[in-house]
Amino acid sequence: MAIQVGDALRRHGIRAVLTGGACASLHSGGAYVSADVDFILLGHVTQAALDAAMGSVSFRRRADRYLHSRARFYVEFPRGPVAIGGDYRIKPVEHRRSRARALVLSPTDSCRDRPAAFYHWNDRQSLAVAVSIARRNRVKLAAIRRWSVTEGAEHRFDEFVAELRTARGKRSRPVRTRRG
Repeated sequence: MAIQVGDALRRHGIRAVLTGGACASLHSGGAYVSADVDFILLGHVTQAALDAAMGSVSFRRRADRYLHSRARFYVEFPRGPVAIGGDYRIKPVEHRRSRARALVLSPTDSCRDRPAAFYHWNDRQSLAVAVSIARRNRVKLAAIRRWSVTEGAEHRFDEFVAELRTARGKRSRPVRTRRG
């Protein structure tokens, strides 16, 4: 459904990037389920344009959320810019499902987004989701490591890699993370 919403936004000329838990759900193959769908708008969008785009897929605005009578989740548009921790150089990718397409965080960026909660608040569920994303997708571990270092969490990254290694069942073979 998140891709359908993103496609409706695109068809109405609204550039928005799927982020957060819904993006993690997409990249983890549903191992994580989010109660909301977050899109960060790229550029100025009027409320009327947003209401029209969301209405085209039967979502109606209630305060700062969009609700659908048959969906268990709601859609929000948190204030941007798109960033992961202190990194604002995010390049979204296009994700396609059938004929629908939407901009989403890349698997690597979605994977980086989850450990932030683990690094800063010791949220173990976020660590598990990051591991799930990394198991299902090709992620750039070196980029995740570099970002972790800039976030002051190199030792927490090592814990992520250990969890990933265990999940992959390759305890004796190291996960490559090129340092530097």
